[in-house]
Amino acid sequence: MKKDIIRTDAAPKPIGPYSQAVEHDGTLYCSGQIPVDPITGDIPETAEAQTHLVLANLRAILKAAGAELEDVVKTTIFLTDLKIFASVNAIYGEYFDEATAPARSTVQVAGLPKGVLIEIEAIAKLT
Repeated sequence: MKKDIIRTDAAPKPIGPYSQAVEHDGTLYCSGQIPVDPITGDIPETAEAQTHLVLANLRAILKAAGAELEDVVKTTIFLTDLKIFASVNAIYGEYFDEATAPARSTVQVAGLPKGVLIEIEAIAKLT
């Protein structure tokens, strides 16, 4: 099984023994991204700002693999509180066109690394 590890300085470095993304047989598996600024390490306070940063980090990893948001076929969103779902959903819609939006699951979790409110993982098809 040949797999290619994707790394970019334009997204936060992994905080554990995992890769930002792995490509195998034309499919890109992106690890969950949290809202950490890749340059400063800062984490925004609001759910809205965190959502924008998570999607920017995800976009940077996709770009490093030669993909775009339009190539994403599945996402999973992890939230620490479903009360922020509406605002997260509205911002998510700014990044994914409704006509080509990926399949998606959203779940509430007890906690996320670094105390963040949101994490998003993605699977994309490389062309």
